[in-house]
Order: sequence, then structure tokens, then C-alpha cells
Amino acid sequence: MPTAVVTDTAAYLTPEQISEYNITVLPITVILGDKQYKETEELDLQTFYDYLKNEKELPTTAQVSMGQIEEAYDRLVSEGYDHIISIHLSSGITSFMDNLRMFCKDYDKATIYPFDSLVASAGEADLALLAGSMVKEGKDPETIVKQMEVMRSTRDVYFAVDDLKHLMRTGRLSNRSAVIGNLLNIKPLLTFDPEGKIIAIDKERTMKRCLKKMIEELDKYQNEHDFKIHATVIDANNESTATNWVNELHEKFPHIRVTRSQLGPAISVHTGEKTMGILWEQDWKELK
Repeated sequence: MPTAVVTDTAAYLTPEQISEYNITVLPITVILGDKQYKETEELDLQTFYDYLKNEKELPTTAQVSMGQIEEAYDRLVSEGYDHIISIHLSSGITSFMDNLRMFCKDYDKATIYPFDSLVASAGEADLALLAGSMVKEGKDPETIVKQMEVMRSTRDVYFAVDDLKHLMRTGRLSNRSAVIGNLLNIKPLLTFDPEGKIIAIDKERTMKRCLKKMIEELDKYQNEHDFKIHATVIDANNESTATNWVNELHEKFPHIRVTRSQLGPAISVHTGEKTMGILWEQDWKELK
């Protein structure tokens, strides 16, 4: 009963992770003017951020198509897989998961487990890594999905955008009224609600104050849970700040595993450059 793991490029897995855990990654399309690019395959970060800074026509994205999904699933079936765990972007910010669930009702060549990450980036990646590691250990797909649900239920994520205009423009901020009255010189503190929608919960004047708030939340979290925690610092082309945040977390939380992830074009279209965030949850290495 071979099981395959599928996700999309919004997880921002590294090539090493993809190879080690045999994960199939489908590209989201990023549209810059009249040109379309498959994320990570055809569009590098520098080209994207240069476009974001210099061009008037703002970039957009196109989600993975059901044609891409069918092609990928068919290929995996031809390779001998009869179960596929498919982990994707939050249904709260894209209609993709609804379309996938409809597609899976009619797809009969393999048993598909469509899984809503209810988030993006590192949260999506950790689910794929958990699934991939459990597949390597020979666990059945039902057990894997249950453990993914456990880990997803332990997740907290907070992030701050340097410029709110991108989230406002693309309609990905659900409670825009919470911050719309005061857009100047603030860093809105955002999170994903239980339905996977992006909401504003606070606003700070600087990224340093945003970090202080996130550290306070992480400290409360670790005091309330007795399992091992994995925290990921996430940035959008903000390497020096990300390095500082990682170092600060290492110093303040020596018992927490801390890693780093970058946002690529498909998410930065909505959040903009210099976005910073921290995601934490029960360590997938403990759950596998």
C-alpha cells in the first residue's frame, strides 16, 4: 500500500527536504505583467522582488490547476502508489482546496487524502515533512493523517507585514476594518484564524516591538504545553532581520528547536517584501 506525499510550492521546502522525504511539489504560477512563471522552477527571488519594487502593474498568482493535479496523481499511480496525501494552501485564502475535494470525488485511480493546511509556508512544509517521514517509516495513511491533524491543532503563527497595501489589494485580509483607519507607520500583527483566514489582531510601530509580542506569546505557549516545540522564523527577503530573530529565539528558548524559512513569490504577492513571522507547534520530529 505505497503512499505518496504531494504539496505545492507555497510550502517552500528545500531541495534537500524534497529529496529526503520523496515529496512531490506542484508549482503555483506567478504572473508578472504579461509573463507567467512556475514558482521556484522559473522565477528566482531577486527577479520577483525587483519587479515588485519597480513595476506599476502588481503581480498576481494562479493556483495549481486540476489538470496539474491529475497529471501528478496519474504519474504517481503509474509508479505504483495507490494512496496519495495531498497537502495544500489554506482554504481560508484560496478556493483551491474546495476544487481539489470536488476533483477527488471523481478520481478513482488511487485513494486521495486532501489535507487543508489552514496556513501557508512553514506550517504547510511541516505537515509535508511529518507525512513524508511517517511514510518512510511505513506508517499507513490513516495514521499519518491523524498525526497531521494533531500537529495542526497545536499550531500558532504570528506575522507582521512591512506594508499592508498588498494584503488589502488582494483581499486576503479578512478583518481589514481592524487596521484600515491607521495605515501609516504601523506594522499590523496578523495571524490565521481557525478557519485559515488571515486576520489582524494588533498593531505595533516597529518590527522589534512585533518580535517582542511574538516572544511573549511563545513564552506563554511553552509554559502551557509539555511537548517538544518547533519554531520557524519566516521572512520575505529580510535576511538580516531573520538572522537576528533566530538568534534571539535561540537565546530566550534554548529548549525549542528553531529553524528558518523564506517566503517566495506566491505568498509575497500578498504580503509584500520584508514580512516577518514566527510559526510554532508540536515538533513534527516528535510526532512521526
